[in-house]
Amino acid sequence: MKIAQVGEEILRTPATQVEQDEFASESLNTFIEELLETMLEANGIGIAAPQVFDPRAIMIIASRANVRYPDAPEMQPLVMINPCIKRISDNQVWEWEGCLSVPGLRGRIERPNSVEVTYLNTSGDVQTIQLEGFVARIFLHEFDHLIGKTWLDHITSTQNIMANDVWAAKFT
Repeated sequence: MKIAQVGEEILRTPATQVEQDEFASESLNTFIEELLETMLEANGIGIAAPQVFDPRAIMIIASRANVRYPDAPEMQPLVMINPCIKRISDNQVWEWEGCLSVPGLRGRIERPNSVEVTYLNTSGDVQTIQLEGFVARIFLHEFDHLIGKTWLDHITSTQNIMANDVWAAKFT
């Protein structure tokens, strides 16, 4: 699947909810498998459907150490459909982020350190989860894609933007 790049309209368009009748379709599962494959091939740790030109509110978070995030904690990929933020922590943390849709750059932005989320799993069942630290950051980053934002919208100073190669030399 082709990954949308910053400047493409789909990345500024709020996602549409997945309808209940879609959960019975094989096409939803096929799309999710292809979305996961696309994320893994690009060395991503998360991806949202709008990043592959699909307007639906679907995301995958999948923290794991790789060349882009060598210190990322390991977790199984988690598919989240129609996610909704229930609570965010008051504790905010500054950290560097990259994005498959913003190639070549990293941004240092502030995000809540924990978040409580409800979402639908691939069977359409409601789930609730508390996410902490780096995994919460991944969720919030991907959630931004579902509301028509990227990390660039959180930049408070151009001093908080760095080329990936410069970031890697300094921090890995």
